[in-house]
Amino acid sequence: MKKLGHILARYTAWVLGLMQVLGIWGVFVVAFADSALVGMPVDFIVATYVHQDRHRMLLYVAMASLGSALGSIPLYIIGYVGGEKVLRKRISEERFLKIHRSFEQHEFWALMFPGMLPPPMPFKIFVLGAAVFEMNVWHFLGAIFAGRCVRFGVLSVLVIYFGPGIVSLAALLLKQHWLLVLSLMAGALCLWLIWHFRRRPVDARNL
Repeated sequence: MKKLGHILARYTAWVLGLMQVLGIWGVFVVAFADSALVGMPVDFIVATYVHQDRHRMLLYVAMASLGSALGSIPLYIIGYVGGEKVLRKRISEERFLKIHRSFEQHEFWALMFPGMLPPPMPFKIFVLGAAVFEMNVWHFLGAIFAGRCVRFGVLSVLVIYFGPGIVSLAALLLKQHWLLVLSLMAGALCLWLIWHFRRRPVDARNL
């Protein structure tokens, strides 16, 4: 355990050193690599940037979301070319059909909602699914960008109020109480949608 902790500490120090070299583009690069290659500590990096300079919070959120969306393109191409076999090997037939139905009914939400959630949500499964079920590439990018904006936006607000340690706490809560967290997020999303669509007629009358 001590050896693993030492490796993680060195890895974290290396990532932070790289961020200092890349500057503001570091958020974009890490988010891109996380989506295109292997898992990267995106939440930790966004939290660190926001904690150090909260006035650029929206910029960091946008850069991380854009990097995550564009970084998903290679996986989209793989899924579009021949990803159905890969997807069927990684998930059960029942889950495959369930994801297929969700994309047929509400493809944008079927990708955006998983994009809002941090690990351990298997987001790359949904990215592959979007390609396999031939989701329009612009809708694909828009759904990921929107979902990541919500994810990193909420994270940034929590960091501003509670500090960067909230990242570890949020990960622990999601791991141990994932159903409760998902229910709360779904409820918050429903309330926002109700507020948004009830506000639109009022705005139209004011024009």
